[in-house]
Amino acid sequence: MSGRNRYHDGPVTDHYDGTRFLNPAGEPETDRSLGDLLRWRRTAPRTSWPKSVPVAPVIPDARVAGLRVTMVGHATLLIQAGGLNILTDPVWSDRASPLSFAGPRRATAPGVALDSLPPIDAILLSHNHYDHLDIATLRTLHARHTPLIATPLGNDSIVLRHIPDARIWAGDWGDRVAIGDAEAHVVPALHWSSRGLSDRRMALWGGFMLRAAGRLIYFAGDTGYGTGNIFRALRERFGPVDLALLPIGAYDPRWFMAAQHCDPEEAIQIMLDLDARAALGMHWGTFKLTDEPRDDPALRLAAGLAARAIDPARFMAMHPADVADFG
Repeated sequence: MSGRNRYHDGPVTDHYDGTRFLNPAGEPETDRSLGDLLRWRRTAPRTSWPKSVPVAPVIPDARVAGLRVTMVGHATLLIQAGGLNILTDPVWSDRASPLSFAGPRRATAPGVALDSLPPIDAILLSHNHYDHLDIATLRTLHARHTPLIATPLGNDSIVLRHIPDARIWAGDWGDRVAIGDAEAHVVPALHWSSRGLSDRRMALWGGFMLRAAGRLIYFAGDTGYGTGNIFRALRERFGPVDLALLPIGAYDPRWFMAAQHCDPEEAIQIMLDLDARAALGMHWGTFKLTDEPRDDPALRLAAGLAARAIDPARFMAMHPADVADFG
């Protein structure tokens, strides 16, 4: 690695300046100052969440011929398509934090127990924030399944420091990797990255377009909406999406979060920009990361769909252990 970037040593591009990665040109700035953070914490409402929400875990089938998605929690979903089993941003730990005794604690148990997982072929790892990249979970999955981990540039260095023999592939926006008979494309997201105080934007973030079993599945990871240009460009490049897995939570206050996390109404617009036949809402209700009440994302999603006269079955907010079949 270069002396300036501890994770990635590569050429300058339109979204990498030699030290830090950047969002696409023309999009809102995601960086926030310490003053911004203190202002948020000083003015944040005392929104209470339940300490625990009941979950009845499910046991997935070993393999699925069609397309099935099972919600584990937050941004962790099990995608089963054409006999492949793929996890997104797997987090089974009790806290989304570098510390075992502090940080956001999960309000919902995982919808699938680690011991109940089918064989895992691959992991789509969107970026390095602790609610998405959890080393303890990755260690367990590697020991039990040795899956291929596909991730944007720089995150491979983080994983390999802790799991030296991990099967990992790292790519830039626009790169693709084969997963059995499927392929995953790394695509832009409007976000940022860090694991500590001095590595902001030193690893790339992104989403994935997954072609599997004749379907096109979009996993957004974390993203703001911004101008909407990246989503319209994805529609132009890949065609209509069969299923979009979209974040609908962690959005308040908007002055702080809008550039990095979309709200439910913006998630609906992403679905429309992608011309997605169906969407599932994730990234809500498990970890209290921001100010909105726990149920607010699902309620606003339902209201937003009704306001646009969109069938609510087209875009459902997923609860842990929910299962969605698409034939």
